[in-house]
Amino acid sequence: MYRKYLFFDLDGTLTDSMPGITRSVRYALERLGIEVPDLQSLVRFVGPPLKESFMTFYGMTAAEAERAIALTREYFVPKGMFENELYAGVPELLDATRRAGCVNVMATSKPEPFARQIAAHFGIDIRFEIISGSSLDGSRTTKAEVIGHALRTLGITPEEAVMIGDRRHDIEGAAATGLTAIGVRWGYAPEGELEAARPAAIADDIDALRRLLLEGLPS
Repeated sequence: MYRKYLFFDLDGTLTDSMPGITRSVRYALERLGIEVPDLQSLVRFVGPPLKESFMTFYGMTAAEAERAIALTREYFVPKGMFENELYAGVPELLDATRRAGCVNVMATSKPEPFARQIAAHFGIDIRFEIISGSSLDGSRTTKAEVIGHALRTLGITPEEAVMIGDRRHDIEGAAATGLTAIGVRWGYAPEGELEAARPAAIADDIDALRRLLLEGLPS
């Protein structure tokens, strides 16, 4: 195996969550009086921390972004989180890594209670040793903080783990905490984003990822 501890991102890596996230963000923006031309314009919100996205893409202050997040959750909690589906082959991948002796860990910028609900909804919660997400109170928000929390909870070193994700935030969060990272192409990264972030490898599909995780990187 490549690494024993496998840190998986959620949105865009394990699940296709774009419909629920973009509809939740549209709900918030419209209640703030901001017109949304189409849902496709909000795909950039899938993956990165919401607060960072509202501040970056709409020029909000920290306080305004917190208000937007609260409005987003008004739609997301009862409905949006379930407008979502697993990518084909994900349960089988998680089963294969467990059989090989790996430890599956979820490391997501999504609030941890929501990540747990989504994992349970799809029946993959039992395939993870721990689920590490952001905190609702804002004390843990970045991917680096989420990864660090998971490392401390497991009591392991960065050298024992690899981060798997579809956005530069996953790769950069891994680098900030000393982990190697593998990018996946089936998520929401704009063209060239993963290459610019320079992960150790990029998997084109689930089968390619399985080979990387179980057989190691090509020499």
